[in-house]
Amino acid sequence: MKKLDYNSPVVLSLFFLSAAALLLGTLTNGWTTQALFSVYRSSPANPLTYVRLLGHVLGHANLEHFLGNMLLLLVIGPPLEEKYGSGPLALGILVTAVLSGVLHILLFPGTALLGASGIVFMMIMLASLSGMKSGKIPLTLILVALLYLGQEAYSILFVRDNVANLMHIVGGACGTVFGYGVTPKQRLTRKF
Repeated sequence: MKKLDYNSPVVLSLFFLSAAALLLGTLTNGWTTQALFSVYRSSPANPLTYVRLLGHVLGHANLEHFLGNMLLLLVIGPPLEEKYGSGPLALGILVTAVLSGVLHILLFPGTALLGASGIVFMMIMLASLSGMKSGKIPLTLILVALLYLGQEAYSILFVRDNVANLMHIVGGACGTVFGYGVTPKQRLTRKF
């Protein structure tokens, strides 16, 4: 009998924590989603302010929002975790969460932000860099960046919805910086 393999600990943990946050939000009629899993301007003296800087990437408004983010996360994340390692990918997620949370508080003080889409867009841009070779810029990076930034700019200018498009761009920028700043983990090889 084959055993299940927790093959991508960071990505799977993010998935299961997000699922738990969604379940808690449902069971508490949204209280935990607002108190722990959404980031918004609040007093720096409130310890939950700092919990929310990370926790907002676990919160989702509903099942559709959760599935939209998690399906992409589960497809894109494991190959990135394999390539870069769990530690560096976790660090990229944490930096993206805190940066997008802080920027949201500063730029949009009257609204709340929740969801893993900034993390997903960080991974999309990072994945587009995965074929990068020394001294060369992958055409996939340019195409993804143009399409991605074009779609987000269009949405910012012409679409009125509750999507935090600027935070998607922040996530994409974090993925690009991460892709250029972190080298893939070295594989140990044996010569016989």
